[in-house]
Amino acid sequence: MNQPLLPSITEPSDLQKLSLPQLERLAVEIREVLCNLIACRSAHFASNLGVVELCLALHTAFDFRHDRLIWDTGHQIYPHKLITGRYHEFRTIRTKGGLMGYPNPAESEFDLFMTGHAGASISTALGLASGDDLVRRSENRHSVAVIGDGAFPSGVVFEALNNARRQGSKLLVILNDNRMSICPRVGGVADYLDRLRMNPMYTGFKDEVAKILGRVPLLGDPTERFLVQLKEAAKAGLSGGMIFEDLGFRYFGPIDGHNIGLLKKYLKMVRRTEGPVLLHVVTEKGHGFEPAEADPVLYHAPPQIERREGPRVTLKKSSASSYTHVAADAIEAQLRKNPRATVLTAAMCQGNKLEKVRDLFPERFFDTGICEAHTVAFAAGQAKVGLRPIVDIYSTFLQRAYDHIFQEVALQNLPVTFMLDRGGLAGPDGPTHHGVFDLAYLRVFPNMVVMSPGDALELPAMLEFALEFPGPCAIRYPKAPTAEIARDMADIQLGKSEVLRWGGDGCLVCYGPLVPRCLEAAELLAHEGLDVGVVNARFLKPLDSEVILRAIRECGFVVTLEEAALAGGFGSAVLEAAADAGLDASRVRRLGIPDIYVEHGERDELLADLGLDVAGIVRACRELAALAGSVPLPFSQKTL
Repeated sequence: MNQPLLPSITEPSDLQKLSLPQLERLAVEIREVLCNLIACRSAHFASNLGVVELCLALHTAFDFRHDRLIWDTGHQIYPHKLITGRYHEFRTIRTKGGLMGYPNPAESEFDLFMTGHAGASISTALGLASGDDLVRRSENRHSVAVIGDGAFPSGVVFEALNNARRQGSKLLVILNDNRMSICPRVGGVADYLDRLRMNPMYTGFKDEVAKILGRVPLLGDPTERFLVQLKEAAKAGLSGGMIFEDLGFRYFGPIDGHNIGLLKKYLKMVRRTEGPVLLHVVTEKGHGFEPAEADPVLYHAPPQIERREGPRVTLKKSSASSYTHVAADAIEAQLRKNPRATVLTAAMCQGNKLEKVRDLFPERFFDTGICEAHTVAFAAGQAKVGLRPIVDIYSTFLQRAYDHIFQEVALQNLPVTFMLDRGGLAGPDGPTHHGVFDLAYLRVFPNMVVMSPGDALELPAMLEFALEFPGPCAIRYPKAPTAEIARDMADIQLGKSEVLRWGGDGCLVCYGPLVPRCLEAAELLAHEGLDVGVVNARFLKPLDSEVILRAIRECGFVVTLEEAALAGGFGSAVLEAAADAGLDASRVRRLGIPDIYVEHGERDELLADLGLDVAGIVRACRELAALAGSVPLPFSQKTL
């Protein structure tokens, strides 16, 4: 019986010792490790299954201690991690203190950038190539960017392609074409790639060339060069001119991305080609695992596997509703109610649970692909002619449209509603996906209204308010199970908070869904004799200065809470209001995210580390009460 190969791979150079059959066996072992992983936890899955052979071929054709490798949208990084010395730690991936689910330069010299957002790989690889040309020209380094067809329509991609003719002498772009982003990708670029892939004359010719190449000994042979030239000439005639060629790239492909031998031949060939090169590789998302092949959308990042019987699996179901589900239901309700309402998302139909909305309202649903800047400007155009567009995007991805929020929406005071999913900590997805900067970058814009629900009941009401408001609004909510506060909920009014309880000793002023934790903390403190109030702020902008300044004046202390960066966030707004009113804010403490990038881990773990759990809230109140002299019992007698 053959010994497993993967445990013996401590660095990519070990691959050089393996024969082609051994590399193919290694690919099978990697897929087995990936399948075992999702038996333990949710993780990115189908995209990693699709790049196994490509990853192995890249690391045998290049030396990435010397050359450069950038994985665009790094959720396809798992095979790379397994063969770059992290196999024995792999079981820790996406757990607190373990391996990150994206590239991480702190983990390995083979990870150059954290790439959690799509589209920047060609730009950074081009910058690397340019830098090497200036300072290390004699070292003959290659820069390689692996980018999926879902990310390819991003505007920044074409900015980089446009610039590469002059700068990219050693630039290789590998287009990983699997016909998917998270959902099936959309748009004219997708159609163009389909035509390249599906042209029967071209694919037939390609297959014949591949067969002949397989019989040619090694690269540099005059016969092989002739065949490549012949192939390029035929391609130009069949396709009517190539956009990549017109931009200055030598184009090769499409080729089978699951054929390691063919991949190695082409990679060795293109590294000898002068100027920027684009290699078009066709892969299958979920390749090698039948359920993922059949449903790559579901298996993009599936829940944990409950049971696996050969190729058949049962996924673990969660009964908990999430804020994302509540938002999707609220959007559906508004589209039923308001014929002028539309919804736009940037390749996040599945992530934002909008499949039902898409199917029910196909004419008012717009998936723009991974093109957030375009999405926002597009929404502004819709708003200008009288529609009420809802832009449903993860908080961290909306950052990519900052200028268009400013120029096309806020400056024009257009009624675009932004639904910011994953507002706050995104758990195991880590620092590239934590939506913690949105408050600071949105509140600076005049005309912008910024809201966050204290519980799930408020989210639909806030959306209804936003669609009736005559200007731009943003509503942020977390990636978390829902909670509901038992009370007679006050109506949503512009800039008005909700006082859930008043306290003479102190007051918790909370912005967002940490409100239930504040109520729990207040109850615990009441048992200790501390009378602490809870205010559900609802609005960051406009701020309910009347209630908040009253709390600063009347309560022994005030604690502000937000699941966001403290710099420029809700607590900052409170301190600004206090300063403007000439109040002493020395008894105000801000709880939120300090000036750090928060690591990955379960949301509750991270909140505890940041002092945003019930224990942390209680601790802050005890400390402030002690300073104010209002503590009736010694702290040592009270523990959580």
